[in-house]
Amino acid sequence: MSETTSAVIVTTTLIAFVTGFGLGVYTIRGSLVSPELAAERAANLHDPVESDESDVDEDESLLDHAPNWANGADADRRQGLRVRAGGAGAGGAGAAGGGLEAAAGAGVRYDGQEECKMVLVVRTDLGMTKGKIAAQCSHATLACYKALTRAAQQAPSSAEGRILRAWEGAGQAKIAVQVKSEDELLELMGKARGLGVTARVIADQGRTQIAAGSRTVLGVGPAPKSLVDMVTGHLKLL
Repeated sequence: MSETTSAVIVTTTLIAFVTGFGLGVYTIRGSLVSPELAAERAANLHDPVESDESDVDEDESLLDHAPNWANGADADRRQGLRVRAGGAGAGGAGAAGGGLEAAAGAGVRYDGQEECKMVLVVRTDLGMTKGKIAAQCSHATLACYKALTRAAQQAPSSAEGRILRAWEGAGQAKIAVQVKSEDELLELMGKARGLGVTARVIADQGRTQIAAGSRTVLGVGPAPKSLVDMVTGHLKLL
């Protein structure tokens, strides 16, 4: 290969490298991006919205409906759970069945026979959008799951461990219901804890649609469904 050919190859390579590097720098800086994309990128960089809320459509309709049915046995059927004849009904009346006993502060005794579920109690008076509700319900689900998991890890053979395994193994049934006030939400939490049922309330950080510290969703369970119905069985589905 002649010296002239080698020089041409080297020169071409250097020119290609410098050109590519320059194009890359201009692209990173946005010089080669259309004005529309540049404006969108700038907006995203300064968007204060939480990541888990960024996909919420601010123009979507607020949840303002109230289906006229309670969650109890009817909701269990919709979730594919077994409903026993003569079992605890939508008001939670009667003693909890399925081979379990409950006492205030003593936790739940569970023999593994009855199916377990979680109920997510949502406040509709806050005017949260559907996306916001979904995010808050996710927080409540995780909070309850972590609380029950910690208890199960301390005593794997305990009722908490059996409840957790039964709930995980049967599809992790979850039902969403509604209340109209914070007072009702806190009253239900106290009732659940009095029965020894896992219950966690989520307080929002106030970055998006509602005031900081607003209590949005109560998670009840996982626990035997007849016991959960004693707390939430009278509430309307969301």
